[in-house]
Amino acid sequence: MVAFPEGTPCWVDAMVPDLGAGKRFYGGLFGWTFGDSRAAYGQGVEAFHDGRSVAALVPKADGRMPTVWNLYFASRDAAATAARITEAGGRVITRPTEAGELGVTATAVDPGGAVFGVWQGGTRAGFGKRGRPVSYAWGEVYTRHAERVDPFYEAVFGWTTRALDTGNGMDFAVWSPPGRPAGIEGAVAGRGVIDSRFPPEMPAHFLVYFAVADCDETAAKAVRLGGRVILGPEDTPYGRFAVLVDDQGASFAAIDLARAAR
Repeated sequence: MVAFPEGTPCWVDAMVPDLGAGKRFYGGLFGWTFGDSRAAYGQGVEAFHDGRSVAALVPKADGRMPTVWNLYFASRDAAATAARITEAGGRVITRPTEAGELGVTATAVDPGGAVFGVWQGGTRAGFGKRGRPVSYAWGEVYTRHAERVDPFYEAVFGWTTRALDTGNGMDFAVWSPPGRPAGIEGAVAGRGVIDSRFPPEMPAHFLVYFAVADCDETAAKAVRLGGRVILGPEDTPYGRFAVLVDDQGASFAAIDLARAAR
């Protein structure tokens, strides 16, 4: 059974150097609880809220790997998705691999250099909770090569790209999968262009958003736990948000969807 339509965000995990520190930070920030380490997660742990799965924390196997949040897109056939990734100009980093009975995972990089995951669900289709406080809410890629990246995701997942006026002059678009209306109403992910307002050394990347009940309180708590605020909190038409960095260097965003400035 596929609970998540093809090409929709279905899972996130954070690769961290210190698993215990990650549990303390996100347990303190979001009130997450954690299961036991599992080989299927590379000895990582699944995070829960109200008894439902929301994410995973995974220890880095190699210290040279970045400390990041990874976003996974649902696939009915990970091998077929991997083939489309290559055909469309991307690169498969980790070939489709079974994660025990949980499902099949693969990791790839798009033509702009952003890394993302593919998940073919087994006993775990994906999120047990999303779109509600302290669970996944949204994801968007930041790239310097929209002219390559937009056609890539259109080819791999069948998405439709629609430009969106953010009111701040940024080149921004949203992606909608087949069967959903093009534009923000049917969007499952976004794409922003890295321009002069960003640090020149910033790599292409996906930014994962977690819904929260109070963005300002979450940002303040992240600082108390040893993290940093790198943007905001500020109001947008879609919610009040902030971009944060945890105490090990993984960036993510928190958004209060109830505070939409419309």
